[in-house]
Amino acid sequence: MSFYYIMLILGTLFVIAAVFGFITNIGIVKCLGYLFMGVLLLAVTLPSLKYVVLKEYDVVSGKCVIEIDSSGRSSEADFNMLNTGEVFTFKDIPDLDAYGKSIPYYCRVTVTKDHNFEIGYKIYDAKTRKLILTSK
Repeated sequence: MSFYYIMLILGTLFVIAAVFGFITNIGIVKCLGYLFMGVLLLAVTLPSLKYVVLKEYDVVSGKCVIEIDSSGRSSEADFNMLNTGEVFTFKDIPDLDAYGKSIPYYCRVTVTKDHNFEIGYKIYDAKTRKLILTSK
């Protein structure tokens, strides 16, 4: 969720920097670059703003396979929902090596209503439905 706020703040700052640059005559190419980046970031984040502010979330649940990529500082996990075909990505997820990476789990993923931004996850054992791991 913090990724959403970072994108929203950066988009706003880029647009403000572009407007300030146009006023102070910094350079047209630099200002257009700032404006382009800001509008691009805002175009991605603003459609989901009402869902984030009003906390209108959707829960996608079902069997999933989790692929963990731990190259770099933090690990990143892709939740491949088997029944819907959707893929959700979370950062800083603990390793599931004790349980296995490619075995199916039962997952409950909380996302915005438009399914553009991930909020949280819960991972259950597929057979017993015992909670294995949850997001913060």
